[in-house]
Amino acid sequence: MNATRLIEEWRRQGRVLEVEGANTVLWRMGQGETVICVHGVPTSGFLYRKLLPELASLGLEGVTLDLPGLGLAGRPADFDYSWSGLTAWYLKAIDAAGIINFHLVVHDIGRPIGFDVIRRVPDRVKSLTVLNTLVDVSQFQRPWVMEPFAWPVIGRLWLQSARTLMFYFLIRTYGTRNINRAEADAYGQLLLRLDSGRAFLQIMRSFERTPAFEQGIKAALKARKFPAQIIWGKDDPALRMKKYAPHLLKALDLESYEAVYGKHFLQEDSSRAIASLIARMISALSSSVEQLSL
Repeated sequence: MNATRLIEEWRRQGRVLEVEGANTVLWRMGQGETVICVHGVPTSGFLYRKLLPELASLGLEGVTLDLPGLGLAGRPADFDYSWSGLTAWYLKAIDAAGIINFHLVVHDIGRPIGFDVIRRVPDRVKSLTVLNTLVDVSQFQRPWVMEPFAWPVIGRLWLQSARTLMFYFLIRTYGTRNINRAEADAYGQLLLRLDSGRAFLQIMRSFERTPAFEQGIKAALKARKFPAQIIWGKDDPALRMKKYAPHLLKALDLESYEAVYGKHFLQEDSSRAIASLIARMISALSSSVEQLSL
């Protein structure tokens, strides 16, 4: 199956969601507690196409949607593509989908967006699962493979790699080896789509790497009243486990994290293991709630 057919098949599994500012496509699979999975860059909800069915098989509802500027979502030129702007939109999208309370999964820059969701609506979040990301945003330096996207002219030129075989090799080197050429091409097409990736470049130039943003999300994590866990693709060459995971442990006041097989796109490599760990935490949470009610 080629990339175009893969994307169309994925699109058919979702539905258009009308959201103020930018429409998107929403995917919901399974019945049970709702688990919202937030993607980062340069990906889209396509990254969770293996995880959602695994969550559904464990009695949960797996949910994802594409952020504006990425995947099958709208790409308005005048949209606020900062992390704060994407968070405000995400809350509108959740409301448009009729979702009230949910378990949250964040990855890559889905992390500042998800953490900001926690800051804004902490009572709606039931648990948090963090996948290969970071919390010290004010000190973050983009991996060399992503840094050129933030540069005015070079960014447009570097983006053209998404049309070439080099993109496949970059994904296999930094993202996952568990991918074929058609799947890699699908990621590339979903990145470029109708605007040739211009909105994606706006996202890359709008990172809020400020002490104020960092302090706000860290305070929200410290004040949370729900459980959290960290799951790391242990061979991630972009966000190395031993460098970044300890900072998240401190921010979340946790003692340990789970290491699973995979690189940065660990959802491609260990979807079953990730789903099982999420289900285990939700089951433990439900048991404790039941005990308190007795």
